[in-house]
Order: sequence, then structure tokens, then C-alpha cells
Amino acid sequence: MQTTFTPITALLGGALIGLSAVALMAFAGRIAGVSGIAAHLLPPFSDQDWRGRLAFIAGLVAAPVVVRVATGSLPPQAIETGGILLAVAGLLVGFGSVWGSGCTSGHGICGVSRLSLRSILATLIFMATGFATTFIVRHLA
Repeated sequence: MQTTFTPITALLGGALIGLSAVALMAFAGRIAGVSGIAAHLLPPFSDQDWRGRLAFIAGLVAAPVVVRVATGSLPPQAIETGGILLAVAGLLVGFGSVWGSGCTSGHGICGVSRLSLRSILATLIFMATGFATTFIVRHLA
């Protein structure tokens, strides 16, 4: 499995993610955790900020369309598994987000930058799990 690292786009993407997290905190007083934003769109939650939450999720969905319009093509994607395993993986990620009181974006970007001990620990755990999974898939499977 070959991966391509492009430092310029990675730097720009990271800067945009950081800027969006700072802007959401500065203007709305909210942490940019995608799982929390998405979960609070569904019942039983109800608050006055549902339009902002919906706009945030719509922006995530619209991003590939913007890339397609700007460049004429989409970045290559490869998902080398079937639909059932992909669905199970999605459910596990959702379970982990609920069990861990947040997702990678909430803990890794916003929590770590606020020096939250819980977020630092969560980030260390999911990064270690990702490293171990990558090693197993690439070298032992």
C-alpha cells in the first residue's frame, strides 16, 4: 500500500482546520468536535444553534464539490474493504466517540490545544491504536 505525503497541502489543511477551530470558539464559544456537532443535530438534543451545526456539517459534505470545481477532479480515494466491514468500522468509531466523550477533532485539535488532560490522554490512545493498526495491516496481515 503506497501513500503520498504532500507537505504543502498538509500544512495548508492543518492551518485551515486550526483556523476553523479558533473561529468557532471565538465566534460561537463552541469546540469544533465533529461528533458532538453532528450528534446535537439529532433528537433528543435541541438548541438554538441547529443552523450553525447544520452549516458545519454541510461544509464538510460540500468540500469535495469545491475541490472538484476548483481543480476539475477529485483526489484519488481507495477504500480496500467491503461495505459490511466499512459499516462496522463506522459504528466502532461512533461508539468510541460517545465512550470517549468526543472525537479525534474535538480531543486532538481543540482539547490538546487547551491542555486538557483528558484530551491529551484520549489523543495518545487513539494515535497509539492507529499506529498499531497500521503496523498490523501493513506488516503482519
